[in-house]
Amino acid sequence: MGELRLMKGNEAVAEAAIRAGCDGYFGYPITPQSEIMEYLMVEKPHERTGMVVLQAESEVASINMLYGGAGTGKMVMTSSSSPGISLMQEGISYMAGAELPCLIVNVVRGGPGLGTIQPSQADYFQAVKGGGHGDYHMIVLAPASVQEMSDFVKLGFDLAFKYRTPVLILSDGAIGQMMEKVELFDPIPRRTNEEVIRQCPWAATGKPKERDHIIITSLDLDPAGQEKINLKLQAKYRQMKKDEVRFEMIQCEDAEYIFIAFGLSARICQKAMDIARAKNIKVGLFRPVTLFPFPAKAIAEISKKVKGMLVVEMNAGQMIEDVRLSLDSPQKVEHYGRFGGIIPAPDEVVSALEQQIIGG
Repeated sequence: MGELRLMKGNEAVAEAAIRAGCDGYFGYPITPQSEIMEYLMVEKPHERTGMVVLQAESEVASINMLYGGAGTGKMVMTSSSSPGISLMQEGISYMAGAELPCLIVNVVRGGPGLGTIQPSQADYFQAVKGGGHGDYHMIVLAPASVQEMSDFVKLGFDLAFKYRTPVLILSDGAIGQMMEKVELFDPIPRRTNEEVIRQCPWAATGKPKERDHIIITSLDLDPAGQEKINLKLQAKYRQMKKDEVRFEMIQCEDAEYIFIAFGLSARICQKAMDIARAKNIKVGLFRPVTLFPFPAKAIAEISKKVKGMLVVEMNAGQMIEDVRLSLDSPQKVEHYGRFGGIIPAPDEVVSALEQQIIGG
């Protein structure tokens, strides 16, 4: 068993970054994720591993620092909350186009605009549809616990380098701030410069005589060349859809109804499921872990076995669009959501199931 600690979700992300062998963190403080940077500043990872931690002058600066660090093959990351991630969209698009790996953490707060500092899931569209310009995607991981906040840092870096792509951890203000027991994974040594050169032949690590210059860019002014880049990216996204779909199913074997929810909403639905089953309503929970790639086939399959599905989100209805697109035939699918930073109670979710699905 690894080391056990009681930690906030934000602290778990920061400690996991150090242990994962991260080379550099570049970010800017914003509630409710500022503890990530604060933990790193206090922990002084440059003394533990040599990891660089820098507060940039803005979110725009931090994402472009990631571009530079990733371009040299280094493991780099940033974190922010909703308005800050909005400012990073151009840089994220550049990194997707240039095929540069990085890890981004969004501890979501309610919007639109500056909104509130309370938790929300209203950044789903921005995360999974590509908030910047062009035809691109990031792998999007949705943790539902402080433990997964830690685990998904390591997983996120692994996937980022496997596919040479930005990976986003889409959390929220509640999971970022809540404290739970975490089993920390054993530290992984940072890669040496020699290992980076060997493992990342695409990176700008200096020019030996035996090869041409490496140019890292997302720009090709020739339409045929730019189309070639896009075709390569689309092939990569198809491979992700084939190999990287992750989801969790709880008590779905005998279920007549299904809650579909991610992150914090899935935790709420787990309690709602217990309340409903105590009332002899057979409900299961389907939790997408990857929001991109989305578990469309699994949802389509389970939809054939139940009478109806309630999509529960802390927004006005976003993931429900992907759920409906997943279905082979019309099904009874409804949405229940609270937004503006309000967290729904489990009994509210049960009432919504009874009114919108069972009796609706």
